[in-house]
Amino acid sequence: MTTAFSDGADFWNKRFNTPDYIFGKAPNEYLQEQAMLHLKKGDSVLCVADGEGRNSVWLAKQGMQVDAFDVSEVALSKAVALAKEEAVQVQFSLASIDSWDWQPNQYDSVAGIFIQFADPVMRIRLFAQMASILKPGGVLIIQGYTPKQLEFKTGGPSILEHLYTEDMIRTLIGDLDPVDLCLYEKELSEGPKHTGMSALLGLVARKLL
Repeated sequence: MTTAFSDGADFWNKRFNTPDYIFGKAPNEYLQEQAMLHLKKGDSVLCVADGEGRNSVWLAKQGMQVDAFDVSEVALSKAVALAKEEAVQVQFSLASIDSWDWQPNQYDSVAGIFIQFADPVMRIRLFAQMASILKPGGVLIIQGYTPKQLEFKTGGPSILEHLYTEDMIRTLIGDLDPVDLCLYEKELSEGPKHTGMSALLGLVARKLL
């Protein structure tokens, strides 16, 4: 089951195969807040495992040049429809974490919002790739659940090893400078799959010049 959760397009296609946007159409609040502080019109942004497009479409509406990928064809179809609905351009690609072309120093920002399908081994690889693809001075924006989320059961994986702790994140970002790193509890309303009191971690980390 863990392998399917981490890598399987079939798992995610089934999960997204509903008329509803399972995480809503509005952007993640933490991403929205931090993008307004750290990003600007014209910046190049990569949205990792972007699902149904809520975050990439919002970033494009702010005038940013956005690439996004996901392993699910069903999710990407919904993302394309959302971009059309909002009259913005996003370069969507069908790709997994390991098939995406991670070119060094390519983006002003990388957004990884609830990418906790990654098991511990994949997570190490993924964070290194996200750091490498940032331009010097670029920022990584992360939102995820902490282990206390297992008590709330309002979204996210039920596998403890997939959840974030502060020490884990500090290790994963390596030489990136943590501009913001916060653990907090907040009521979320992000579609039917992310609704209710939630235990969250937010990170903004900058690649040194």
